[in-house]
Amino acid sequence: MDASAHPTALEESARLAALADLAILDTESEREFDAVTRVAASVLGVSSAAVSLIDRDRQWFKSRHGIDFTQTPRDIAFCDQVVARRDPLVVPDALEDEAFCNNPLVVAEPRIRFYAGVPLFLKSGHCIGSLCVLDDRPHHNFGDAELQFLWELGSIVEELIEARKARSRADIAAEVVASTPDAVVATNRAAQIVFWNEAAERMFGWPLDQALGQDITLIIPDWFRDDLSDRVEAAVANGPTHWASKFVELEAWTKGGTNFPIELSPAAWGDDDHGGYAAVVRDITKRRALQADRDASKKFLDAVVTNLPSMLFVKDSQTHRYLLLNKKAEELVGRSAESMIGRHDAELFPSRGAAFKQNDARAVASGKPEQAESTFERDDGSMVDIRTTRVLVDGPDRPGQYLLGLSEDVTEIRLSESERLKLARYDTLTGLLNRASFLEQVDKLIADGVRFAILNVDLDRFKSVNDQFGHVVGDEVLKLVGQRIGMLADEETHVSRIGGDEFVCVLTGQALRKRARCISESLMAGVSAPITVGGITAHIGASIGVVVYPDDGDSLETLRQHADLAMYRSKQDGRGEPCFFDDAMDAAERDRRKLETNLRTAIEEDTIDVAFQPIVDASTGEVIGCEALARWTEADRGPVPPDVFISLAENCGLIEMLGEQVLRRACREAQSWPEHIKIAVNLSPRQFFSGRLVDTVLAVLADTGLAADRLQLEVTENLVIQNAEEAFSQLALLKQNGIQISIDDFGIGYSSLSYFQTFPFDKVKIDKSFIGEVEDSRAAKAIVTAVVGLGEQLSMNVVAEGVETIAQQKLLRKLGVTHLQGYLYSEPLTSEQVTSYLSQQVASPVARGLFELV
Repeated sequence: MDASAHPTALEESARLAALADLAILDTESEREFDAVTRVAASVLGVSSAAVSLIDRDRQWFKSRHGIDFTQTPRDIAFCDQVVARRDPLVVPDALEDEAFCNNPLVVAEPRIRFYAGVPLFLKSGHCIGSLCVLDDRPHHNFGDAELQFLWELGSIVEELIEARKARSRADIAAEVVASTPDAVVATNRAAQIVFWNEAAERMFGWPLDQALGQDITLIIPDWFRDDLSDRVEAAVANGPTHWASKFVELEAWTKGGTNFPIELSPAAWGDDDHGGYAAVVRDITKRRALQADRDASKKFLDAVVTNLPSMLFVKDSQTHRYLLLNKKAEELVGRSAESMIGRHDAELFPSRGAAFKQNDARAVASGKPEQAESTFERDDGSMVDIRTTRVLVDGPDRPGQYLLGLSEDVTEIRLSESERLKLARYDTLTGLLNRASFLEQVDKLIADGVRFAILNVDLDRFKSVNDQFGHVVGDEVLKLVGQRIGMLADEETHVSRIGGDEFVCVLTGQALRKRARCISESLMAGVSAPITVGGITAHIGASIGVVVYPDDGDSLETLRQHADLAMYRSKQDGRGEPCFFDDAMDAAERDRRKLETNLRTAIEEDTIDVAFQPIVDASTGEVIGCEALARWTEADRGPVPPDVFISLAENCGLIEMLGEQVLRRACREAQSWPEHIKIAVNLSPRQFFSGRLVDTVLAVLADTGLAADRLQLEVTENLVIQNAEEAFSQLALLKQNGIQISIDDFGIGYSSLSYFQTFPFDKVKIDKSFIGEVEDSRAAKAIVTAVVGLGEQLSMNVVAEGVETIAQQKLLRKLGVTHLQGYLYSEPLTSEQVTSYLSQQVASPVARGLFELV
């Protein structure tokens, strides 16, 4: 491999880096390398051979044959001279050589007298060491043929080094052997084969045991045998011949009789007593054009340069005139190489010539690789971004004679980077600034101490658009909304989309509150206008909360929280007006957070109380069950209404834990009651979301020992509306286990008779709002009558809750209600009071007396 003019052969630091990158130093011996050194020593008739790698301060042997030590200091290593010269070195007699006669390796052990080494190059052009042969006696007959043979073995070592770089030690040998096409064959003076490597076995098809001892003509066709035999004998008898000093192309054949072309690099080995003929044999069927000598290497390099996927050019470093351009350069520049060679950039590109020359001068002055990037305009007017690395290269006439440039088209990369930047800063759907840009902008405004306002915009009724028309239509609506909001943007108003249907406007400048109100009103009006998409007209609105920095907060987090509070207040008010944050909102939010914290503590400590309100049979007045009701008394506030703390538990993710606690306590208490008394427990819609409800209920029954048929679970219409399919599947599993299911507060939601067709409820409870009006309202009475009739048809019990008067009791019994519940019979009781209440009813039933009045 001729690497003396390799375009990337750089300074010593780069060479050492390339060597380190191989991870080959101080590794275990490997048989492939050892085979090469054995062959080198054997074929060339010397006592020692080595693969020597030159590190920063030492010479280390990757492979050594006949050498007792593993490394030497670099400054006494013969091989260091090979690396420095980047050419072979032959020292016939070291004692007679002025440069080496006083070398410690010569005057002391191992007392080197003869040395020959060839440089080892990486594909990158770095010379990392040498393949060398040594002897303790001089060799004055080491000629061109022997050196050529050593070169060929060196090329095998180079391939081994390159191959092992990316492979694990376990498969290095197999991979290298599989990828190395060269065979090494040696004969004795009688032209009988005495060495035959694995590559030869693969190339010719003859196993080692069948090839050894055979005449070399075993692999040569009949028509060439006599001529080859004469030349082999001449090479053995008379030393190197003209034929043996160069590559020779011949025809060979395999064991199966197939002919194929080979090239030989033969050389004599040994001495008069022991020796013969050796050759590196290469199958050139697919590689005729890649000759191993320097001329073929140049042709190969020319082909590489010509077809390099990157633009390559070479200039004279003094005149800056082009000497060489490859095909890619012609494509990139848009001109032929012929039209550019011999001219400099100022002639070719008047507008850019000075800048190009300045880049050239910087690379020449530094002597190191220099990279520059520029935008280049072709003759056809198209623009291309080019990144060029310039390297100063020594030439045959002077150091640094050539300036070599490698350029690549980075236009697509720059466009991609621009697109990534756009994606990083802008919302892909609406084209507005995105959440990251908004946060970055606000952080900078706060850091700079600039006064600003934030308009937190949330779309009203957008979820209905998605649910009714689908997400495709929803996205189109968002695009149009984004356009309408984006029309408000200017140098002092920046609009971003930060979530699904959430937008923000950041205002800077003067009169922030006045401008915020004006912009908010314009925005609300613009968003409220009908939006038509694909023949569908959507009607949405916007709720806007406004905060001003630093009046309403001194950090982004605080501002965001306060803007959300103001926006929610705007949504709750429903007046179509923006809401500006004030201290009262903050106080209410702090109060809510404190209540949430205390509720979390109460639930975690299991201190939520459970009260029980009896349910009586409408016909007999007998207590048939109780409804479990959660109660919480907060230390500072006193009793907290159930609708307040249960809603809070649902919103902050505590409802599952609270629901299980109430269920467990209710079942435990009911276990101590008479067996005919059932317990009714309310379920929150949120308890169905996790999918763990069925397992939780069954586990509580198992732990408490309560029979499943004594448990009634009450669900609201709201649950069915939110998640009908999932709700019914879980309710069905509960019912299959013997648990009764009731629908609670019937009539106040979006009631649908299809619920009863889909699921066989055991009981329906009429909401107390109807019971309170049943005497005076025809509508309320009609609804109760209809529900009772529905219950009779579907075999469902009908419970009237909120019964407070004897008159209500009489009428409800007359209408056919099966069960009654309310303060007429009992207020919610503690567990101890329930036990007493049940005992008193058995002894002297209060309820029975009430019923006797009917």
